[in-house]
Amino acid sequence: MPKLKSHSGAKKRFKFTKNGKIKKACSNKSHILNKKSTKRKRRLRKTDYADKTNMNAVKSMLPYAR
Repeated sequence: MPKLKSHSGAKKRFKFTKNGKIKKACSNKSHILNKKSTKRKRRLRKTDYADKTNMNAVKSMLPYAR
């Protein structure tokens, strides 16, 4: 079997935790920030976990990351 290629975009956006969860940055933080409250923008700075419905898709894009 040939080696599988990792998805370049996914490599930059996702990291696996020790327990197998997938860490990611929050979205909606790049532009149109005037209408968003300070509290909301502060909350978006923190990392988040990928939803369990997307876990298989991310794992297939990063075959050797676990």
